[in-house]
Amino acid sequence: MIKISIGQQAPAFTMFTSERNEITLDSYRGQQVLLLFFPAAFTSTCTKELCSVRDDLSFYNDLNAIVIGISTDSLYTLAKYKEEQQLNFILASDFNKEVCASYGSQYEVFNYKMKGVARRSAFVIDKHGMIRYAEVLEKAGDIPDFNKIKAALKKEE
Repeated sequence: MIKISIGQQAPAFTMFTSERNEITLDSYRGQQVLLLFFPAAFTSTCTKELCSVRDDLSFYNDLNAIVIGISTDSLYTLAKYKEEQQLNFILASDFNKEVCASYGSQYEVFNYKMKGVARRSAFVIDKHGMIRYAEVLEKAGDIPDFNKIKAALKKEE
């Protein structure tokens, strides 16, 4: 599995959002980006994690940080999930599992023998496209350390 390290250039990506807009990492150059990979929409831990970000979005906005939640769900599934949970940040579909793979954020085999599901992880990317924080979790039931994520974002402000 690929290991992303602090200080390296963030892997480029192109994905579609739940609003069917194409986004690239380069389009956010000059802003901090928080990537949150999560296994599956509508699951309890993912909902807890993403709703906590929703409820604290002003913190990220104040630091001019873009939050992007990424899963291997279809963009249609993500659109419904975003609507139901009133998520106020970008959800992007890595349906083809390319971005998860490039960030080392992929389960080889997940529950029910599903392959290539996004591994819960968090990456802070600075204004120049460099990785400033990386956390890839082993257990899907764990949530990234948002205190450390926030500290990394504040440091780069």
